[in-house]
Amino acid sequence: MPEDDKSPISVRQAKGLFADWKGAPALVLAVSGGPDSIALMWLMARWREALSRGPRLLAVTIDHGLRAESAREARDVKRLAGALGVPHRTVRWTGAKPKSGVPAAARAARYRLLATVARQSGASHVLTAHTRDDQAETLLMRLVRGSGITGLAAMARQTELEGVLIARPFLDISKSQLIATLERAKIGFADDPTNRDIHFTRPRIRNVIHGLAAEGGDARNLARLASRLARANAAIEILVDGAARYLALRGRAAVSSPASGAMLRNATFDAAAFAALPEEIRLRLLLRAIDRLGHEGPAELGKVEALLAALDGALQKPAAKHSPRLKQTLAGALISLVGDRIVIAPAPPRRRPVS
Repeated sequence: MPEDDKSPISVRQAKGLFADWKGAPALVLAVSGGPDSIALMWLMARWREALSRGPRLLAVTIDHGLRAESAREARDVKRLAGALGVPHRTVRWTGAKPKSGVPAAARAARYRLLATVARQSGASHVLTAHTRDDQAETLLMRLVRGSGITGLAAMARQTELEGVLIARPFLDISKSQLIATLERAKIGFADDPTNRDIHFTRPRIRNVIHGLAAEGGDARNLARLASRLARANAAIEILVDGAARYLALRGRAAVSSPASGAMLRNATFDAAAFAALPEEIRLRLLLRAIDRLGHEGPAELGKVEALLAALDGALQKPAAKHSPRLKQTLAGALISLVGDRIVIAPAPPRRRPVS
């Protein structure tokens, strides 16, 4: 491991890490009590002190209620936040907990609660402490599940959720650097035993990375791969935007990019023009349209691949005057091949079975 991976982060370095959010009105810091998020809060507090003017900070701890120690850890975070001059809130995940898929459900609840607090407090961003190690783990988890390029790009530096931006300033920083930062400052942190519990996927993947490191597959190189895939993904999305505009000239409507706020009643593609496009572009056009117009999304990539194969097969059949060559629902969207047009529209609501 390179020496700089264990070097503490200075306030000057923190200025560079947090520069993008200097002009924000307020920032919510997601602080669980572990070393990564405690380092985020400590460095943000030091950074804010060094500014003549800067955003208001609010540290938020989500108590999932899954471990007996969680309430005490939240109190410890509140105590440290007070010493740093950072306001703090503890928000509890209430209600019934699932019997399976607990990490995913807890993660979804955590982001939803953080976004709610951000909106209530006038914060434009929620900052999380995901590190380069987390990025590498996310890449491998998605790799073994067969994700496409978009999934393998792993976590973006900034994403949007329910009108709030989720920012990850530490994606190029190792966990060991954050621990070294806290050790130099003599600041303690919580140790969550579930991070080592191999009943969960992420700890098992973490062990795999330890084994891959000897072959060059350490967190640094895996995170670099995710960054390169993100770069390729961004380039493909530009090509998809161009294909959407091209199809708009050939049909009545085309699907807009995910960043657009345009509302569509349907997406209509000229079938011949659509069929001439590269497979990856066609897949993404279908995904965009289904996710925008369906009401049960997001659509699974594998199912969209199967839909595209069915469309390709239907296009080989002679076109009928009135009956569709293909009619299929996916993720709450209705996909039809009628004449020389592919039409994607919201599917009718499912009928409830008569009891």
